[in-house]
Order: sequence, then C-alpha cells, then structure tokens
Amino acid sequence: MRNRERLTEKLIRAAQTRARPWQLFDTEVLGLSICIYPSGWRSFMFDYRAAGRQRRMTIGRWPEWNVTAARDRAKALRRDVDGGLDPLSLREEVREAPRFPDLVNRYLREHAAHLAPRNAADQESMLKKLIEPHWKHRLVAEIEPADVARMLNLIADGRSRPAKKKPKTKRKVPLKPARPTPVRANRAGEMLRKVFNLAVQWRMRPDNPAISFRRRIEAERERFLSMEEIARLSEALGGAEDQRAAGIIRMCMLTGARLGEVRTARFEHFDLERGAWVKPAANTKQRRTHRVPISADTAALVRTRLSAVPVGCNWLFPGDAAGKDQPVLEIRRFWREIQDQAGLPGVRVHDLRHTFASLLVSGGASLEMIGKLLGHSQSSTTMRYAHLMDSPLRAGVDAVADLMRVRPRLVHLAPPAEEITPARAASARSG
Repeated sequence: MRNRERLTEKLIRAAQTRARPWQLFDTEVLGLSICIYPSGWRSFMFDYRAAGRQRRMTIGRWPEWNVTAARDRAKALRRDVDGGLDPLSLREEVREAPRFPDLVNRYLREHAAHLAPRNAADQESMLKKLIEPHWKHRLVAEIEPADVARMLNLIADGRSRPAKKKPKTKRKVPLKPARPTPVRANRAGEMLRKVFNLAVQWRMRPDNPAISFRRRIEAERERFLSMEEIARLSEALGGAEDQRAAGIIRMCMLTGARLGEVRTARFEHFDLERGAWVKPAANTKQRRTHRVPISADTAALVRTRLSAVPVGCNWLFPGDAAGKDQPVLEIRRFWREIQDQAGLPGVRVHDLRHTFASLLVSGGASLEMIGKLLGHSQSSTTMRYAHLMDSPLRAGVDAVADLMRVRPRLVHLAPPAEEITPARAASARSG
C-alpha cells in the first residue's frame, strides 16, 4: 500500500531516509509524490499512465521546488494526461529538438561551404562570435521576432558581444567606446533571414522570425581618390620594395576588381590576345563567371608578373609559404605603408574600386556599363554612383540653355553722313 499524506514542508523535512529510495504520495493531487533517497536528497515526482504504460517523471528537487510549486506543476501535468498527452514524451521531444548551435552548424556545413571563402568566413565569425553566445542553447523553435530585433539592436549599437567579467588587473590601454555599426546589423539581418529560411525548409520551425527585420539607414562611404591622390599613389607603388603587393594594388585600381578577385587571379584566367579577364565563379562574390575587358596597361602588368613568378606557378601573385600552392593571403601591412608614403589616411583598398567607378562616370560611361564592369548583380548597387553623373548632366543642361538663350541683336552704327550741298546733289542727279 502506498504511503499517502498531504505533503507539507514540515513533513518533507522530517521524512526519514531508508536503505532504498521510497515515495510519499500527496493526497491532494493524484500522482504527485516526494521521493526520499538514501543520500538524503528529496525530489518531487509525478506518476501517471499513458497508452497503458506506467510512467514516472521528475518535477524538481526539494527545496529548490517547494510544495506549492510542485503541486501546481503536477496539476498542469495531470490536465495534459487527462487530455491524452504524454508529458514525458513531450519532454523527450523538447530535449531532442534542434537548438540554435545545431542550426548554425548545419547552415555552415550545407550552405556557407558553397560561398566564397571570405564570405563564408565572415558569416561563420558573425554567427559563432556575435549571435550564438547570446542565444547559446535556445531551441530554434523558441526564437521570436523580438529576439532577432534585440540582437540586431545590439549589433547596430556596437555592443554585440556578451559582457565579460571585469578582469582583476586594469588594462594599460582602455577600450575604445562602442561605435554604431548599422551596416553590420543589416548584413546580420540578411544572414539570419537566410538561416531561418533554411530552418523552415529543414522543418526545424514553422516560420521565419527574421523575415521582416528592420533595416537601418546606412551612411554610404563615398571616398574617391582625386587625380592628385592617384598620382601620389602611383608614385608610391612605383618605388615600393614589394612589387608583388604593389602589383595587386595597381591591378585593383586598373580594373576596379575586388581585392579577393585580384589575389586569387591565375594566368589562365587572362586572354591577352583579346584583352579579357575571365573570373571564374569560385572567385567572384556572386558565384558566377564574370568576363571583363582589360586595358593595355593591365595586360602589360600580367606579362610582367609572368616573368616574375617561378616557372610552373599559375598564381599571378603567389604566396610565400614554402611547399604550398596558394596565392598571397594578406597585404594589410603593405597597404598601411603605402598609405603613409602617399598621404592617404583612412583610404581602404576597396575605395580604389569606387574611384574606378567614378572615373568611368566622368568618362561618360552609363550606370549599366559600370554595373557590368564591376560585376554587380543588382542595379541598386550601381545606383550609389548615380549622383556622380550630375556634373556631366548639368553641363549638358547648361549647353542646351545656352543655345536657347535670347541674345541681343548687334546694331552696326553708320558712319556720319556727309553734308550734302546743292552742287553735289546736282552732280549726283546728272551722274
């Protein structure tokens, strides 16, 4: 016969331990009991039957769970059982349900692995270092749009990483204050939208909590080198000791290509007879083949590199690692030196791409042509250069206005009339 008493805190505290675990059942809620272990531990249990099977699940340990809380929980479980549910099976399903780290790992394995290496690395860093530490082991199905909004707010404010415990020793150099990063927040939002779209496709959840995230206003960086700055840059590159890195910068300027596209360029990608550079899909941001014409100076640079690299090397700019067939990986240190020599503080290598586009605009190229040369997949990306066309357009408008402008008529003054005498008039008539 089962031990039955109305459970109270006093009763549980006074319950004696035995050689084997034993249960004291509550008289108010059917199935609720306190289990007393030989070690002295006490835990609330709930016994029930489901599908003809006797089941037992742990509610919680006493005294972390008091009698009132345990009884309320047992009542809720009893309602589930009476409704035909199996609480223990539901708990097991929740335990086995995918959590956010599981989603991240699958996303990186099945989707990000097919992206460009740098793009994949950026997404992995953002997911692993910025987002996952906040959501940790949360169930994928529990993440709500409000959670996504809070996360993107943190990223936009520049305070995206969880706060760490204060170190025992003070930093010699204090940390810089957080800077707003709306662009990064928008990129994170786009990435999370893709991640949760795949989660829906993989049946991890029924909907996408990031489908309508709020985009931040981005202050577009518009840094274009002037003709004087281009001249200083060219002079610094010409006198650089590392002509391999100088060639990378020079090709970025001559072609408007991305740094990664130039670093991973191979001689087989260039058709010097037709003056074309065929970028393979694996090297481009959009993951599709991109064919662009090249200038005579670019072709000359390729020929120079062909004579500079070892025989049999296919990389235009090979790396330094011995025994490894790979391109040069990093030129940040070189670029900082060139910045100092040319007097270009704050200029990024990517700004050379913007400068290339601005020179095309000044040369009369259309936005469609610029988009094709730069490899833009969307016309909206090229529209950032539309305002640069205002100057030539304004010149054309002014030219039309000048033609239409009413000009004053020039009146030529006649010379002073000579005095006409009767004699001269008579001679004029006779003549």
